[in-house]
Amino acid sequence: MTPNLLLQHIDSGQAWTTPSSGFTDMPSAYQRALQVRALRIARGEVPKGFKIGFTNRTIWPRYGVFAPIWGTVWDTTVTHCDGEGVVSIANTCQPRIEPETVFGMRATPPANATLEQLFDAIDWIAPGFEVVQSHMPDWKFAAPDTAADSGLHARLLIGRKLPLREVASSADALNALLGNAEVTLHKGDVIIDHGRGSNVLDSPLRALHYFLAELRRCPGAPDLSPGDVITTGTWTDAWPILPGDTWSAQFSIPGFALNVSYQ
Repeated sequence: MTPNLLLQHIDSGQAWTTPSSGFTDMPSAYQRALQVRALRIARGEVPKGFKIGFTNRTIWPRYGVFAPIWGTVWDTTVTHCDGEGVVSIANTCQPRIEPETVFGMRATPPANATLEQLFDAIDWIAPGFEVVQSHMPDWKFAAPDTAADSGLHARLLIGRKLPLREVASSADALNALLGNAEVTLHKGDVIIDHGRGSNVLDSPLRALHYFLAELRRCPGAPDLSPGDVITTGTWTDAWPILPGDTWSAQFSIPGFALNVSYQ
């Protein structure tokens, strides 16, 4: 599929009419996604960071994708709130909700950054809800399709930001805190799912470390920059959402809670 056609489907929320993106390998699919990114920048959208997907190993067999993916998040897709937010899912395609951990970058990590050096480059941490979408009917795809489909990103709600060093004093402490934490996902008053931070490549900090190396291996991809936000993947399965839904996530980390209404 051409960059313009992929972007048309993102804008319209319509499923692809072809059986796949046409890509059979991840490097080619990422190059196409970067071409879509360039089209969005050219029309005035501003990249605000990245999303990492398929970091939750427990759901790999369900979707047939067995390694993480990534994509760009935008000023047109990111919403900030102080714990309660409202997000439009107009023109999304088969949207689903994911409770996640979001990092805000203070600096660009050095080359071959250790986990501690990555920790030092982070400014804040926050709970988030990503809305993911698939332009392949019934969420049936191959891994290259997900990369070409902009990493399946649709929307991102970022909750209350906590200064990183108020949460943990070191990379090891943060890694342990996030890896051992749990989340309960509610739709209205009904518990829908439970998850753990360890589902996300053992911890969201390790997911960010993995992503940094992958991003830097991709020809033409931008590096992490100060001010970038990165959402690191769902702690639970991804659940279908509709306009009018209200969802909440209660994390076992103090200060981590988020409520959203979808329109």
